[in-house]
Amino acid sequence: MQTIQSVNEMQSHAIGLRSSGRLIGLVPTMGNLHEGHLSLVDIAKERADKVIVSIFVNPTQFGPNEDFDKYPRTLEADMEKCRARGVDIVFAPSMSEIYPPGYSTYVNEEKLSAGLCGVSRPNHFRGVTTVVLKLFNITRPDIAVFGQKDAQQCAVIKKMVADMNVPTEIVIGPTARDADGLATSSRNAYLTDFQRQDALTIPRALQEGKRLVDQGVRQVDRVVAEITHQLSLSRRIRMIYVQIVDRDTMEPAREIIPGRQIVCLAAWVDQTRLIDNILL
Repeated sequence: MQTIQSVNEMQSHAIGLRSSGRLIGLVPTMGNLHEGHLSLVDIAKERADKVIVSIFVNPTQFGPNEDFDKYPRTLEADMEKCRARGVDIVFAPSMSEIYPPGYSTYVNEEKLSAGLCGVSRPNHFRGVTTVVLKLFNITRPDIAVFGQKDAQQCAVIKKMVADMNVPTEIVIGPTARDADGLATSSRNAYLTDFQRQDALTIPRALQEGKRLVDQGVRQVDRVVAEITHQLSLSRRIRMIYVQIVDRDTMEPAREIIPGRQIVCLAAWVDQTRLIDNILL
């Protein structure tokens, strides 16, 4: 396994791989790797000849009062996990490699990013699209694999790729969950045992919403009300939003059409912000 920190070196290496006919798969991450990330590596390995995992805690997708400074940074452990999973290259650039002095260019998707997390984190997706497009230009991937847990991010990146004519196929891996049902997330490390027990209300509430839909309920308000009620049973949870939206456009649903929509949820568990979703 190679480790590359220089943008120029990574770009040159990627160009060489492509010119030799190798298919490149990229898994972009902010590190602190867990089974969710590693499941995306497995998908990339099935689809590509060479797999690159990028590890970069991107400051431009954090708000001024968010957890950039305390976000877990576990590079050595991440490297071991990548090596064990058969990753070919870890691209771990420094801040100055990605955002050199004087940097002032950003990519802004203006429609799919406007709702849901875009309301409470207004510059978040601008940071995501900017760094992802930079990573695509640096690593030249044929495919890039993202996780379904970040459903709005996936939709925004797909739109950015289409709008900007980026020759990269976006592959979405299913949400990975721990044995207790909580969606894998680097921020789960912030939770105490008691907070984690309350956090389990999130996947249970989503399952209750899906159960109603499976039973034939098609009223958006009824399903959202049931999920909200389930969340209210936990004293540590403060709901940010629960919405049923189109899987591709992120537009709010007027009526539930199974197979086309998704329930997206964000909530605080004390001071930890978690997101989750379930396909309908």
